[in-house]
Amino acid sequence: MGADSRPKLSIEFFPPNTPVGSEKLKAVVHELSVLQPEFFSVTYGAGGSTRDKTLATVRDIAAAGFEAAPHLSCVGSTREGIAEILAGYRAQGIHRLVALRGDLPSGTAVAGEFRYAAELVAFIRETQGRDWHIEVAAYPEYHPEQRYARRDLQHFADKMKAGADSAITQFFFNPDAYFHFAEQARALGVAAPIVPGIMPFHNYARVAQFAARDGIEIPRWVALKMEGYMDDAASIRAFGLDVITALCERLLAGGAPGLHFYALNQSALTLEIGRRLGY
Repeated sequence: MGADSRPKLSIEFFPPNTPVGSEKLKAVVHELSVLQPEFFSVTYGAGGSTRDKTLATVRDIAAAGFEAAPHLSCVGSTREGIAEILAGYRAQGIHRLVALRGDLPSGTAVAGEFRYAAELVAFIRETQGRDWHIEVAAYPEYHPEQRYARRDLQHFADKMKAGADSAITQFFFNPDAYFHFAEQARALGVAAPIVPGIMPFHNYARVAQFAARDGIEIPRWVALKMEGYMDDAASIRAFGLDVITALCERLLAGGAPGLHFYALNQSALTLEIGRRLGY
């Protein structure tokens, strides 16, 4: 398979809180650029709490010559507010977005004019046409707030039908969950790419915390081996790389259209997995 015909990679960051963090992230972007990612995405805090930092990070990535995709969450927002944010991104030459419902900051009860990401996608398409490439989120093991799998699948299909171009999944470790979700989505008429999200094991305790929060299953054999390594950082890193590389190989062999890495603003593990995969 030629380099240009391989499934594309994309990589996600969070906006740094300090000038030192911003400079470090610029170096990480440069290091990861050897993988030729299709774009770098940047997260957006609950209720838009990192709005300015997200814009600054996206601006830095675009200025370095790479495609950037800011996350945009709509809960707690107005149509006017979303239009203003989009105008700001447009002025920076940004034309790719990750459209999300998002969370309200704790202690806030005002839902705003949007209840679901599908309404945000529909609003962007109604007011701005096809000017944006819109990614949305998908949950192979289902959204942690959703009690019924069928209803969660329908919410996903609604987002796609509202005009999303492609989807990125929450991270997972069970490839069968991804393949089953994709098959079910196809049965509901979703034809657009569903790109699996990949979380390298930067810090097992942290990843396990994320997984518990979001209802993501870590296979028991992986958890037991990781816990058995205790504080042996080198063994955790080596085993984690093997587990995630095997997951990526299985996904690509099964027809996944690409891979989206949750890099946590670090380059080493994503670079090594990319190298092992031939990128």
